[in-house]
Amino acid sequence: MKALDRALEKVPRRVVSGERFEEPKPEIMVFGKSRTMISNFADIARRLNRNPQHILKFLSKEMATAGTYDGQRVYFQGNFARDSIEQLLHIYITRYVVCPICKRPDTKIEKSGRFGTLTCEACGARSPVRPI
Repeated sequence: MKALDRALEKVPRRVVSGERFEEPKPEIMVFGKSRTMISNFADIARRLNRNPQHILKFLSKEMATAGTYDGQRVYFQGNFARDSIEQLLHIYITRYVVCPICKRPDTKIEKSGRFGTLTCEACGARSPVRPI
C-alpha cells in the first residue's frame, strides 16, 4: 500500500485534454498606429499545413487592409487588436483546416477548376470550401 502511495505521488497532477491539435496563438506586435506584425506567421502556416499566402489572403480580406509576407513574419497596415486577429484565425481554421465531419485537422485543400474542396485524410470526407 505504501509503495502505491509513493508511486501516486510521483505521477504528475497536470491534466491533459487529450487533443493533439491546438490552435496556434499568434505572437502580435503593434508598431504605433500604422503597422501590426505577426512574428510567428510561418510557424502558424506550417502547423496548419497551409500555404502562408492562402492564410494571408484570408486575413487581409477580412481585416480590409494590405498585408505583406517576408518569409517568416507578416505585416499588416493598421493597428489591430490581438483578440480580433485570434478570432479571425479561429474562423480560418474552422472554414479551411478542420474537417466538418470528423473535426480533425488532417485535411488538404484541392482545387478543381474554380472550386475548392476540403479533403479529409482521416475520414475521407470531401466538403466544398468558400473561395477567398
